[in-house]
Amino acid sequence: MEPLYQQTHKQVHEIQSHMGRLETADKQSVHLVENEIQASINQIFSHLERLEILSSKEPPNKRQNAKLRVDQLKYDVQHLQTALRNFQHRRYAREQQERQREELLSRTFTTNDSDTTIPMDESLQFNSSLQNIHHGMDDLIGGGHSILEGLRAQRLTLKGTQKKILDIANMLGLSNTVMRLIEKRAFQDKPFHRLWILKLIEKARIGRAFGAPTFKWRPPEI
Repeated sequence: MEPLYQQTHKQVHEIQSHMGRLETADKQSVHLVENEIQASINQIFSHLERLEILSSKEPPNKRQNAKLRVDQLKYDVQHLQTALRNFQHRRYAREQQERQREELLSRTFTTNDSDTTIPMDESLQFNSSLQNIHHGMDDLIGGGHSILEGLRAQRLTLKGTQKKILDIANMLGLSNTVMRLIEKRAFQDKPFHRLWILKLIEKARIGRAFGAPTFKWRPPEI
């Protein structure tokens, strides 16, 4: 496994150095460089499949480390493959823009040329679509402004209602306080009333013992 791993690891570093050639290659040779790099990447993927099989056959104490090394190589080559594809996409887009620019410069337009109506109509449709989008955004902004104004008005109303509720609650709180004071005073006066009644009973007993006249209740005369 180790010789194949070292070979594959070396190929990965070679591809990394060749990637810089893509930016400096001219239009005639850039395709050759891309094909060369892609062939090396395909060969590395083939080696990785073999390395995965070999790593699974390593002794248990070395198997985990071997799999990690293979996974690292796989990650590196996948990164290189993505970089190559991104470069190709940019090159395709750049070449297409250049072709369109050359076609546009090479065309001769006349006032009666019917072909010119197509891009003009497309431009008008595009501008119309942009205007519709702007109007739609204005409507959305206006609707949002109306919603905010409504929420602001509701907030003021809620604040007024909340103040009234707090005023009423304060009044009720004062009444409850007064009621609690009255109940407390009545509870405190109960022993005094009991003592006063006991004193009256005691005086009646003393008067009866010393022959004092007793009072009897009589119904009122009609």
